[in-house]
Amino acid sequence: MPGSPGPERASHRRNRRWPYAVLAGAVVLGGSLLGPQALSEDATAAPAVKAWPDKADGFASLGGGTTGGAAGKTVTVTSFAELEKYATAQDPYVIKVGGTLKYPTMGNEVRVASNKTVIGAGTKGEIVGGGFFLKKGVSNVIIRNLTIRDTRMPDDDPDDDSYDYDAIQIDTADHIWIDHNRLERMNDGLIDSRKDTTNLTVSWNIINENHKTFGIGWTDNVTSQVTIHHNWCGTQSRNPSIDNVANAHLYNNYLQNTGSGNWSRGKSNTVIENRGLYPASWTPTPVRGKADGGGDGDAIGGDWNPDT
Repeated sequence: MPGSPGPERASHRRNRRWPYAVLAGAVVLGGSLLGPQALSEDATAAPAVKAWPDKADGFASLGGGTTGGAAGKTVTVTSFAELEKYATAQDPYVIKVGGTLKYPTMGNEVRVASNKTVIGAGTKGEIVGGGFFLKKGVSNVIIRNLTIRDTRMPDDDPDDDSYDYDAIQIDTADHIWIDHNRLERMNDGLIDSRKDTTNLTVSWNIINENHKTFGIGWTDNVTSQVTIHHNWCGTQSRNPSIDNVANAHLYNNYLQNTGSGNWSRGKSNTVIENRGLYPASWTPTPVRGKADGGGDGDAIGGDWNPDT
């Protein structure tokens, strides 16, 4: 989404490395599957990969939880046309993405209807050249185990305002779970949770190589509830940027080679518990910020130098 939320800006990007960042003790994000696994010094005796939770936690678990398309049929799609057909249908579906789907129109965002699970099949599920849009009134959607990538436009301005190409944009939707994805190199935001989207959990994602990471806001209302945990961010800004959120809980997220940190402004109530998962050179800095929807508020932000 062009424009604010976020006054943060970094002077330039620094060396971008694949981190295998340690999150919460002996758990890492890594590999194509993006699954948590225990660390081992002996590669020949690696322990079994832990099973992923089958239910959303955090705010997406409230009010009956977020089940996606579990009540419907399971289909496997191998083309953009099939993906669009089932994602926009009125019936519930579990939609398995069975390969690399290249969007025919750069920056297109498939309009996902309520009661859908869109999930990569094994390590094969990739969305290239577009993303997903969840409009007002959509509820109960899960997006999991996908790589969503590559809508950068070389003729865009430095702020990426000319092409609103997001990986996942959510406008006043309810009960959404974004889990175990890899999102990178989109022309605008990787995740935009806009307006009055609520009961959103964003967990265990690799969020990489982008200017704008994760904006939350664009509203005067203070009703949204968001849980953000165990994500690795290697991006420039909005890591995330939170405006006018009733309750936001951030924990065990790792920021590496970013241009800025976590921002909470306006009338947001935000708890950040990242358990020291910032580089030693990053210092939280209290600042004053103004939310998009109006209203001053204290923020916790800060730039850090990964080379020191």
